[in-house]
Amino acid sequence: MLLKLFIENYALIQKLEIDWSDGFTVITGETGAGKSILVGALSLILGQRADTTVLFSKEMKCIVEGTFNISGYGLESYFLEQELDYEEAALILRREILPSGKSRAFINDTPVNLNQLKEVGDRLVNIHSQHSITTLSQANFQLEILDDYASVQSETRAFRKQFNAQKKREEDLSRLNLQEKQLRGESDYLHFLFDELDNAFLVEGEQQDLEGKLALLTHAEEIKNGITHATYLLEGSEENLLKLHGETLTALKNISRFYLEISRIVDRLETNLIDMKDITTELQHLEDSIQVDPQESERISTRLDLIYRLQKKHLVGSVEELISVKNELSGNLLETESLEERIALLRKEIEQEAVELDKLAEIISIARQRSIPDFEKEISGLLVELGMPAAKFSIHCERLKRMTIDGIDSVKFLFSANQGVLPDELSKIASGGELSRLMLSIKSMINRKNLLPTVIFDEIDSGVSGEIAGKVGTILKRMADNMQVIVITHLPQIAGKGSAHYWAYKEEINGITRSKFRKLSDTERVEEIAKMLSSERFSEAAYQTARELLIN
Repeated sequence: MLLKLFIENYALIQKLEIDWSDGFTVITGETGAGKSILVGALSLILGQRADTTVLFSKEMKCIVEGTFNISGYGLESYFLEQELDYEEAALILRREILPSGKSRAFINDTPVNLNQLKEVGDRLVNIHSQHSITTLSQANFQLEILDDYASVQSETRAFRKQFNAQKKREEDLSRLNLQEKQLRGESDYLHFLFDELDNAFLVEGEQQDLEGKLALLTHAEEIKNGITHATYLLEGSEENLLKLHGETLTALKNISRFYLEISRIVDRLETNLIDMKDITTELQHLEDSIQVDPQESERISTRLDLIYRLQKKHLVGSVEELISVKNELSGNLLETESLEERIALLRKEIEQEAVELDKLAEIISIARQRSIPDFEKEISGLLVELGMPAAKFSIHCERLKRMTIDGIDSVKFLFSANQGVLPDELSKIASGGELSRLMLSIKSMINRKNLLPTVIFDEIDSGVSGEIAGKVGTILKRMADNMQVIVITHLPQIAGKGSAHYWAYKEEINGITRSKFRKLSDTERVEEIAKMLSSERFSEAAYQTARELLIN
């Protein structure tokens, strides 16, 4: 149940903290005092989306925090599955809306996303608003109600999960079929491109090596002539460098004993003479190694022409990139070859899952159909209790030709409030007050069958008054024997049934209007109900009636 609700900076609420009672709590107050604002704030911690328009002050963040006692509701396994801290006596849901528009959500101080917050909230609180009455005419809402009564929520959740997974498989199969069709058309050309690259026997780094060799072969004659001339100058000519160098060295050696500085120069000349002899020898080796080979030059040119042509064809600039292209083509070809196998496996999986889906859909359908007679009987009994003895309620369940995310059933609620009028769809036949009573009957029955910790009714009394209002209050009070029931009402007959009573009112401070809530004492409750009975004029009769309503 909801133990405490803290609200700060939301709509007309600056700051509010309410400690809630178990059993039947009523909330009254003038129109616009902020009763429904309270429900709106509570919706935030149940996963409702919001933006900065809810901020009381645009410079501060909005905070809504609810504390719940969830002992005895079997939620521990869910929290463990979601890796959330489990606290039976004090589960805290918290929501923050920042001035920037960003939203944050927490469960027991653990950050969560909105879906997680909503999943937890759906297990704690059920809010019935006037909007819920309009949704009663919607087919999917009617089916959801029947599933709640038939207690197949877990089966329908599992079915929807499998149904969506099956749709994903079918989409994957369509995509693979299209891909296989496209690849099949390209397969011959891809094989040609791959074979061309594969037969080229490309080697990383070979382009630079071949370009260097070709440059050497192309200029071999020129290089040999240059080396021959250099060698001639070093030792081949009559006045060659080695001879002149040697004579220079002898001349300086003869005088070095007289002049020490000359000795150092002689040492350097001797070193240079050794280097020059080594250079001469190396040049002779280089000259011998260089061959003029037109055939090798042509072979390398042909090889490079092939590489350049392939690079131009595939819009790349290196052998390494060509090898990458070849590997990519190989991968595409392998994918093409394996695609048929993948398609066959996926088709088999889809067929197997279709069988499982059919079985689960059939189980759900049988449970729905079996529950319909009891559903109709219980609703009819509650409608009689709510002053509609001639009302007729039935459910038309039709098997669909094609499976949907809701299974294989189409459900329509048929209703007639008056004698001699055949039941028809709710949108065509029921008034607002009749729909309110029908919705209360449905909610009462379902909540009794599938207990939730807390149920909130926002103006369930729309369109009812007098004796019927008292009967509505009786049913709500009876519901509160098994759960926490919170009701926003304008009717004194319902307000008098509550075990706790909160009053919503507006207060203006420094030109700013704020919504406030206060728990009423027994005396204050009499005054509030008397006011609801007689507007602003408090007669003794109104006080007496208020006291009687509180006693009953």
